[in-house]
This record gives sequence, structure tokens and C-alpha cells, in this order.
Amino acid sequence: MKNNFLENYKLEGEKLEIFTYPAPILKKVAKPVTEFNEELHGIIKNMLYTMYHAPGIGLAAPQVGVSLRFFVLDIWYDREKITHADGREEFRLSEFNPMVFINPIFKNKSGEIIHEEGCLSVPGIYEDVKRAELVTVEFQDIFGEHHEIEADELLSVCLQHENDHLDGIVFIERLSFLKKQLLEKKFLKQQQKKK
Repeated sequence: MKNNFLENYKLEGEKLEIFTYPAPILKKVAKPVTEFNEELHGIIKNMLYTMYHAPGIGLAAPQVGVSLRFFVLDIWYDREKITHADGREEFRLSEFNPMVFINPIFKNKSGEIIHEEGCLSVPGIYEDVKRAELVTVEFQDIFGEHHEIEADELLSVCLQHENDHLDGIVFIERLSFLKKQLLEKKFLKQQQKKK
């Protein structure tokens, strides 16, 4: 998975707009990727750049307005806050391990895990979500090559969370009806205040 293509993502790229709930694009079921071309590579590079600087650990194409079945993630990178002598603050990012999943298919799900989740499309909201503990996922890389990965713990949670975006599902929709309604109200009220 690691290759030269992904080496400069943190240095190059542009920050894309992240669509927030309840934007219509987040409700759409994304279409499969059929062309593994320069345009796709450019979007992926910009998505990685956007994810790292948001900051987040995963970002799906629909979140940046692209209704195609792929997402990027990195649950391993370090983000260190640096305060300069003049008081300016910046974040130093390191230990990158970006992963790209195109046209993912879940072949197996087993066990159960409850993990606190957040989402760049629902900023400021964090809630425990029940997911499968162990998953096996088939996917394509940026060149269209097929791979399979088995994942547990945080990687499993992240894969399921991002894949939900490809099916038009935001994580709060995985909660009980009552909890979803409460969080929806709270989030939309916060968004109104920002305007």
C-alpha cells in the first residue's frame, strides 16, 4: 500500500470543503470507482491533506462532495502541538501511515465492540457506537489492484465508520432513535450559532 504516490500528501494538496450533516451528499449511496486515473489520484491526495489538517483519522469521498466508493484513513499518525516563542501555535504531524480503500466490500464481520466515535461531518459530537469487532475487507488500491485486509479494534471501527459514508449513513444514525434525535437537535443548534 505504501508507495511514492503517497509520500508527499502532507506537503502538497489543497484543503477540501468537508460537508456537514445534514448535507444531501451525505445521504446518497456512492457509485463504484471505475477509473483509476490522475483525477482520482488528485482527489485522494487532497483528501489525505484535508484529513491530516482537519484533523481526523478517516475521510470518505462523499464528505468532500464526491459520490464515489472510496475513503482514506490513518489511525497511526502523531499530532504534536508546538508553541513558538512568540506565542504562535502549530501542529507538527509525523509517523504517517496513510491507507486508501477503493470499492471496499466487507466479506466477514464478527464479534462486537463499543467505541466512541466522532466525525468530521458532525463536528463536536462524540458518542459510543456498537460495531463488529473483527472485519475482513476486500478493496482496490489507487492503481486498481485487489487486496484483502483483516482488521480489529480501532481499524475495524474506522473501516466500518468510513464505509457507512459510502452507503449514505452518518454515525449518529447508528444510535437509538431518541439519542439520534437529541444529538441531531444539539448539533443543528450549534451550527445555527456559528452562522
